[in-house]
Amino acid sequence: MPLAYYITDRHSCPLPVLQQIEIAVAFSMDLIQIREKDLPTRPLMDLAVRAQMLARGTRTKILINDRLDIALSAGLAGVHLGNHSLPPAVLRAHTPQDFLIGVSTHSCEEFERAENEGANFVTLGPIFRTPSKAAYGAPVGLAVLREVCMRATIPVLALGGVDLNNYQSCLSAGAKGIAAIRLFQTSQGDLRGTLGRVQNCVVGP
Repeated sequence: MPLAYYITDRHSCPLPVLQQIEIAVAFSMDLIQIREKDLPTRPLMDLAVRAQMLARGTRTKILINDRLDIALSAGLAGVHLGNHSLPPAVLRAHTPQDFLIGVSTHSCEEFERAENEGANFVTLGPIFRTPSKAAYGAPVGLAVLREVCMRATIPVLALGGVDLNNYQSCLSAGAKGIAAIRLFQTSQGDLRGTLGRVQNCVVGP
């Protein structure tokens, strides 16, 4: 079953972000990354603690962008690192054995580095054109996704411009799932349908 990875953005979310997280947990989202970089430490910690309480006893794993200190203090499942963050191998010395470390990648080279440094999974993107990444150049495209997935021994999640019209092409290229902000920041009824389509998608014969 493909993985679904919701990345929060309270500035574009139609609901309070904690309410959106609650809905995503209720509908069995696999992974949720708290990515609220501009939140001060105290409210960010509060959000992390509350999100973890919502996910306790469910299949959903809560991660946070970069903040290992908050992840450990709040008992989160892991962190998600940017390509300029500390390498996963450095963090491993300070984390439980089952602690998840995801890494954002944008090329085959960045993927190989993340895999070699001990990432549990990566996001690769942007696969398709998306307004939020337009300033950073052209999307990497399905060909690069396919090449990375052929080399990968860890899950690769497609990110960037992924929607209900193109997500199947990402899975067909070898992605183990999809990561998104806007796709999963929908109303309760829409999110149920979106997750149902993504998680029940079968690729291949």
